[in-house]
Parts: sequence; structure tokens; C-alpha cells
Amino acid sequence: MEIKPIAHFRSPFEGKFGIPRQSSIVSEVRGRIVFEKEYASADALRGLEGFDYLWIIWGFHLNHSSRPDKLTVRPPRLGGNTRLGVFATRSPFRPNPLGLSCVHIESIEEGSIVVSGADLADSTPIFDIKPYLPYSDSFPQARCGFVQQNDWEELQVTTADDALMEKLRSFFDEEQLQGLFKSLSQDPRPSYERGKEKNYGLTYSGHNITFHIEGKTLVIDSAI
Repeated sequence: MEIKPIAHFRSPFEGKFGIPRQSSIVSEVRGRIVFEKEYASADALRGLEGFDYLWIIWGFHLNHSSRPDKLTVRPPRLGGNTRLGVFATRSPFRPNPLGLSCVHIESIEEGSIVVSGADLADSTPIFDIKPYLPYSDSFPQARCGFVQQNDWEELQVTTADDALMEKLRSFFDEEQLQGLFKSLSQDPRPSYERGKEKNYGLTYSGHNITFHIEGKTLVIDSAI
């Protein structure tokens, strides 16, 4: 079977680092599904205005070291030290590098859909979208294996000084700023680097953000 993108995603995150670990957990982050020319017709989206959420099937285009024969991975939620079967996790390193995300529809525009809560990097190829159906897609009482037994502890996020906060407010509107802070609160560091004294950086909506972590607090050091 040969598949090709029907669209590409426009995201404030240009790289993998800092992207929310799952869809819907940072609802403040907005992005845009931009359709390829042959799928940009309003006919293809007719009726979608009656739905609130979408499933997106997409590709891990930034994972250049994916190994189809790797059958176990180390989930960050388990500290990066315990191996589980790849099919018992949502690791991006999979036999076929496909992702599945549920996002909220904010608006439908000509040739594109604005969504919130996505966990996709900029330029991610999208292979299909399907409407979310609560009666068949939601199972609130379902067991969640190791996930429900290992809660993710969020970090407090602050800036090095008040002047830096004002600078961030000049770069981003309030929703973008909340999206940045909420994303950083999820602790974007790889599990194996926790406990190390180190400076980190990411690109968000065209600006370079650097930070370090002190205990359970993430401190933003600079923004350019």
C-alpha cells in the first residue's frame, strides 16, 4: 500500500523538543492543518462543521533513527529505565512511523482547519483525518496499564525576572504564552537527563527560548 500526505501541519513547535507528550493535554496550543491542493476543496470537508474533535493520522517525519526491528522501548513515564513492548506504548519509534492524535476543531477555513491540543511538529505530514465519535471512541473506565500507576508530575514555570516576562508578552499573545508555559510544565527533558544541571532550548512560534530546571521549577532564562 502506498500512501501520500493529504495535508501538512503548521505548528508553533519547529522541532521535537518541547512538544506536548500526548494530544489534548495542552489545549492552549493551536495549529493548522493545511491541505494539499487536490484535497483543499470545500467539498472534502462538507459536514465537518457538525463535529467538535478530529482524529489525525500522521507521520513521525523527524525520527530519522527509527528501527522497524526494535520491539522494546523505554517509556519516559517509567523514568526511561524500564523496557516495555513497543505496542504497549505510544513511543514515536515504531515499526511503521505513524502517529494518531485527537484534536479540537477551532475553525474550518478555506483549504485548512485550525485545531487545538495537537502534539505535532511543524511540517508534519498528515495522511488522513476522521471525525471523533464519543459513542464509539470514548471509554472512560478503561484500564491504562503503567500510565495510570505512574502520574506525570508537572513543573512550575517562571521567568528569570519580570523584564523577561514582559518580553515574552511582546512576542506572544496570551493564548500562545499559556501554550508555551503549559507545554514547558510537562517537563520536556528526556528521562535520562533528569537530575542533571543543564541548560535547554527550543523554538516556539519563531522565537528561541532557553531554560533550566531547579528542583520542581522550570526557569525561563532568555527569549530571542
